[in-house]
Amino acid sequence: MSISESNYLLPPPSGAFEVPENIFQKMPLSGTDNQIENAAIYFSLVIPTYNESQNVKSLVAQLTQLLDRKIPRDYELILVDDDSPDGTWKIAQEIVSNYPQLRVMRRQQERGLSTAVIRGWQVARGEILGVIDGDLQHPPETLLELLEEILRGADLAIASRHVAKGGVSDWSFFRRFVSRGAQLMGLILLPEVVGRVSDPMSGYFIVRRTCIANKIMNPTGYKILIEVLSRGNIASISEVGYVFQERQNGESKVTVKQYIEYLQHLLILRFDRLPVARFLRFGVVGFSGVFVDMGILYLLRSGIGLGLTRSLIISAEVAIINNFLWNDLWTFGDISRQQRGLNQQLKRLLKFNLICLIGLILKVLLVNFLFNILGVNEYLANLVGILTVTLWNFWINLKLSWRVTQIND
Repeated sequence: MSISESNYLLPPPSGAFEVPENIFQKMPLSGTDNQIENAAIYFSLVIPTYNESQNVKSLVAQLTQLLDRKIPRDYELILVDDDSPDGTWKIAQEIVSNYPQLRVMRRQQERGLSTAVIRGWQVARGEILGVIDGDLQHPPETLLELLEEILRGADLAIASRHVAKGGVSDWSFFRRFVSRGAQLMGLILLPEVVGRVSDPMSGYFIVRRTCIANKIMNPTGYKILIEVLSRGNIASISEVGYVFQERQNGESKVTVKQYIEYLQHLLILRFDRLPVARFLRFGVVGFSGVFVDMGILYLLRSGIGLGLTRSLIISAEVAIINNFLWNDLWTFGDISRQQRGLNQQLKRLLKFNLICLIGLILKVLLVNFLFNILGVNEYLANLVGILTVTLWNFWINLKLSWRVTQIND
């Protein structure tokens, strides 16, 4: 690829965050009416940057030296800069003539590492797509090992700090604790995604274009890997150990905001993967159970004068049985029909009862914590408890009571 205009810049894409399957594209030159036809290549590596003026020349030089030996003239480096105040994009633009494989994008309307990666992939020509941080904390030489894993057949190759030969350099105990805590949160909220890899917060990996092409993505914050794992069609994963390096130049961008955005991202992916229609039916059944509970309680108390405690227990159990029957018939009816027989139905009822009992205990504990410890209004605390336990009851019953499920439901 040759560059004749010194002011060459890739125009940032707009619209949906969707990587095209077609790797033959035409990209206009900024400030001109000319277009260049881009031929397909093997590998495209995106470098998202913000205030990395002190690192960009060294990083591009190291990457070029490595890739020129491995896949000469069959790769490109796409630097996507979020309009850095220190002029990172301008410095990268100035060295394009020395590095023909380098392409530069300056984003002025959008911000965020994850979105920068997707925008870079959208203009990439490579069959294989990758990302590496622009701060030299990801050792460039690990890239060759990642490419080898793809050549061996992997769909996704990840540089991991948590496998053999991996680690961190001089992290404090607190930073290690927060990092592992974030990973644990991911395993709790999104186990089927986060549990597939040892380092879900890695920002250093490569993936086959075909695995993520035509997938609408909703990237949030800095952790693009969990988006790829969740929305892509990833069959085979390989991990390569690397030691995360301490920053030599520039300022660290690790803040509390990153971890909040990570949690937000996990929640978005979790709810995106919920079987919404089934959950709504479960909610309708649960709402009907409130009236059953109240009606039976009224009959027992006002009709036959039964004691309060016994009336509460009986009315609650009748409501649970009501909810179970409707859920068995309607909410999970397609699954129940695969588990025919009275014995199977009784097993489901026992599981449902136990899960609802645990949910009740969790609700009492949560409401007491919110009201007595945090000082939340008692009615608001109760509402939070109801919503939390509804999610608990639904998800655990889906996985245990009615567990012959359609995987993509």
